[in-house]
Amino acid sequence: MIDVIFLGRGGEGAFTSSRILGIAASLYENEYALSFPSFGPERRGAPVFAYTKISSEPIRDRSQSSECDYFVILNESLYSEGLLSRLKENGKLILNTSHPEKYVDPRIIPFEATRLANEYLGKPIVNTAMLAALAIQGNLVSMESLERAIQYDLPPKLAIKNKKLIEVIKEISKTTENKSLETTCKEVR
Repeated sequence: MIDVIFLGRGGEGAFTSSRILGIAASLYENEYALSFPSFGPERRGAPVFAYTKISSEPIRDRSQSSECDYFVILNESLYSEGLLSRLKENGKLILNTSHPEKYVDPRIIPFEATRLANEYLGKPIVNTAMLAALAIQGNLVSMESLERAIQYDLPPKLAIKNKKLIEVIKEISKTTENKSLETTCKEVR
């Protein structure tokens, strides 16, 4: 089973990311998937965890994952080194940051999602850009399945904008397949 944890602030789309990944895996990749959020009574802006489990077998464990294969952090202010201890062996942490040079740990994959979201969506809503980064890095679902899941889950107007963002990231990744994700996002400029 593959475990993915998303961490963002309320309203940033952590649970939407989890749900879209689950849709892509279950509807378009013929896998079993489970996605669910975890948050307290706080309002918009409070930390929100969302979990996605993907497996080729039915998923019986419905508990929150304490360890994960991929940890996707939508907001850099929520990052702490302690989160790395939640990675399974060979796990990766994908971090939205405008300062990729700060992160040298090989388990951390920095990605400038905010800049791309601002450019293509007109807002700093980074969840689909981070899903594209996860799809490129993790190979959990294809980009085509991700695009179809976005179209399935989001309102049509938002789906069109997000699909364009995904297309841009996909094209850049094709031309830089032997480079890191952080290099890929710099070349989008």
